[in-house]
Amino acid sequence: MLYVVLGLIIVGIWLFCLFDALTTDEAEVRLLPKFGWFLIVLFGFILGALLWLALGRPRIPVDPSGAALGSSAPRPAAPRGPDDDPEFLRSLDRRIRGED
Repeated sequence: MLYVVLGLIIVGIWLFCLFDALTTDEAEVRLLPKFGWFLIVLFGFILGALLWLALGRPRIPVDPSGAALGSSAPRPAAPRGPDDDPEFLRSLDRRIRGED
């Protein structure tokens, strides 16, 4: 049973690296062309996957506080529930009272 789980983990890592190499932008890939990394991961199996993770995958620059750099667009606000939106609660109160 342990060998099956270990095998599934290895295949999962390999598939992740294979799809990651395919979907990464060509300009962000390091050291080799994207197709070269794809072939290394495809035929190198776990060694190719580890090489991709260590040498080919794009690095995300991080500032000293731990936040990722380079993202110029601000993140959209997280969705709020209706009970957390004061404007919605005011409009609901007006509709209940018939002031609408």
